[in-house]
Amino acid sequence: MITTISNAGLTAKINHKGAELCSLQSNETSKQYIWEGNPEFWGKHSPVLFPIVGTLKNNSFKIDNSEYNLPRHGFARDLVFELTEQKENRAVFSIQETAETLKVYPFEFELQIIYTLEHKSINIEYKVINKSKSKMPFSIGAHPAFALEGNFENYAIAFEKDEALVYNLLENDLISDKTETIEKQDDLVALNYTLFENDALIFKNLKSSSLTILKNKKPLLEVAYNGFPHLGIWTKQDAPFICIEPWYGYSDTNDTTGNIFEKEGIQIIEANEVFDSKFSITLF
Repeated sequence: MITTISNAGLTAKINHKGAELCSLQSNETSKQYIWEGNPEFWGKHSPVLFPIVGTLKNNSFKIDNSEYNLPRHGFARDLVFELTEQKENRAVFSIQETAETLKVYPFEFELQIIYTLEHKSINIEYKVINKSKSKMPFSIGAHPAFALEGNFENYAIAFEKDEALVYNLLENDLISDKTETIEKQDDLVALNYTLFENDALIFKNLKSSSLTILKNKKPLLEVAYNGFPHLGIWTKQDAPFICIEPWYGYSDTNDTTGNIFEKEGIQIIEANEVFDSKFSITLF
């Protein structure tokens, strides 16, 4: 099932499966900004990653003496969300724990995903509510794929701040201690597929809280992610999209203990506490 919201500038469509943004169009030009989801390259559009981001070592974690298994990026993207509120320019989606989720993630929770259109921006808000009687560990992240028409190398990324762009490499889907630094040209990161030969670029410590995608040096869209401590950027060879991924958390490190409360990058909230975060996509 698809829910549509709109305002004078934008129309967005959200699939109830995963509460996934599957379309973002300019009403002025009818241009589509979200990747179409062609499975030849990648059959997703903008999945929400919860209750983990990335991959766990051996796809498992421990709490006390119990072991649990979670697939890459968790389960929220595969669940059907309930539409709990809808206005012309706003929609609120929700999932809560079930007997099945408790088998792999033993916490009572509610996850709300709130989409709001404002001028030429879409604001995407995550609310994680701990309904358990104990502390709850989790990660949450975005994974929007932006459609790039034409030659991939015509595009570039400009980060908000002038900083060294140091990223961690992945090894077998886990975060390694190896880092590399992206070279900039005229303060821009020129896109080419060789950047992604070793999978995603994982940034742990960026100062920038926004970035802009440009085509032929002309701004196309901005992703603003103030408060998100981590960022992933990813595409596949020859794929006509780029994913800009604000995260709270990332894959396990190779030397992880497996205890999820000790996991690098994990968020922990107290019983009955609400975690709230928001990022936005603005079209030019």
